[in-house]
Amino acid sequence: MVFAAYRRAIAVGLTAAAGLAGPVQPSLRALPPGPSLPDWVKDVGAARRPERDRVFSANEFGATGDGKTLATSAIQNTIDSCTQAGGGVVTFKPGVYLSGALFVKSHVHLRIDEGVTILGVRDDAAYPIIPTRIAGIEMPWPAALINVNDQTDVEITGPGTVDGQGDYWWKKYWDLRKGYEPRGIRWAADYDCQRVRLVVVWKSQDVTLANLQLRRSGFWTVQLAYCERVTVDGVTIKDNAIIDGVKGPSTDGIDVDSSSRVLVQRCDIDNNDDDICLKAGRDTDGLRVNRPTEYVLIRDNICRRGGGVVSFGSETSGGIRHVVAIRNKGIGTNGGIVMKSTHTRGGAIEDVLVNELTLTGVRSPFTFTLDWNPSYSYAKIPPGSTNVPAYWTVLATPVEPPERGYVDVRDITIMNVKVVGGRRILSASGMKERSLGSVRWENIDAQGAQAGAVENARDWTMKNVRFATDDGKPVSVAHCDRVDSPVVVHD
Repeated sequence: MVFAAYRRAIAVGLTAAAGLAGPVQPSLRALPPGPSLPDWVKDVGAARRPERDRVFSANEFGATGDGKTLATSAIQNTIDSCTQAGGGVVTFKPGVYLSGALFVKSHVHLRIDEGVTILGVRDDAAYPIIPTRIAGIEMPWPAALINVNDQTDVEITGPGTVDGQGDYWWKKYWDLRKGYEPRGIRWAADYDCQRVRLVVVWKSQDVTLANLQLRRSGFWTVQLAYCERVTVDGVTIKDNAIIDGVKGPSTDGIDVDSSSRVLVQRCDIDNNDDDICLKAGRDTDGLRVNRPTEYVLIRDNICRRGGGVVSFGSETSGGIRHVVAIRNKGIGTNGGIVMKSTHTRGGAIEDVLVNELTLTGVRSPFTFTLDWNPSYSYAKIPPGSTNVPAYWTVLATPVEPPERGYVDVRDITIMNVKVVGGRRILSASGMKERSLGSVRWENIDAQGAQAGAVENARDWTMKNVRFATDDGKPVSVAHCDRVDSPVVVHD
């Protein structure tokens, strides 16, 4: 019965989603916090934007928009001239501009207007290897197509398109991984196959990404790493899930990585991994850096295909805290709210409010796990391996003592949620050594095939929580302390 409901839910959700886009809402600073919102939500996102309006045309610097002529140098020269002049706006005539890595500088507004596409060239040499952070560890990696590195006061806007032609790198990854899994080094595939990200903001402040069309990223689509005050507003991410039968591996939508005061709003995301994800480092390297993701507001977004509407982790080492996710929607997404980590990550996920969430045809609406994806999460270098990369050693360095790798999940509130067409509504598994901590559930109306299970958790309260399932069986509860159960009825 649930599969028929699932199909109906998808159709209803897609119809509703068509009306998501609308007039621009008032700025966040114009909106007083609601009774359940903390005061800090008034103080997130970019505090300023480039003020100068002098126009620098990339075409006047020699950029040709024929989709064939490499325009990297001409575009970069335009950006450099703009910032050297004290700032301004970089523009393009309509066309397709083939480019390698571009570096946007302080006080520059890169305006990608309608009819303009920045097209990533399929050439590894066009993306220089630079220091960065990838999947929780600091290491050399190719630059993104669009980079904002160590800058301030930057704006990149659409409604034009940034197209990474990422399926070129997707095929490389799947070919490499086929050879790695039989050798027991599946964990290394994501690091060894160096794929180009689409947009990276690194160690920067007061950056705005708005109204862009982002497609075909080779790896993560938008990564904000070690940043303060960033706004991602009205971005559409698409063509990241599957092309010509090839799935886009790790094509995350928006990754907020050890960054603070971030606003993500009004985005429409369709990809093949986490849709909006909060990260803070992996294992020994993440614990060394010890930088949290904090003060993040995620509101009014819609997520279609992907691993989770809002995911926390699995990189949790520096801590993820002070997060509000409000009025978000998932339609056909694999996961809804996903909190995932492992025995070796450390850190905490805490002080999180999820409010007014709608999930339609989402397979796993609520997932909590402290042993996520073991074949990826626990790196062990096979005996006899020689000439291994330095980052293999970093990944395989054990966290000592082991207790330092245990993760705290606590002070989580999930309220005012509607779920239709789920499969397993709740899957929650802590550790016997470290239970999942306090979660407050309130006003949850969820329909799915199964209610699910909770194991190794404590201090969960439920008020007005109702699951309607195909079999009417209650949530399985094991090794828990003071954990309330929802009302479960036969659907």
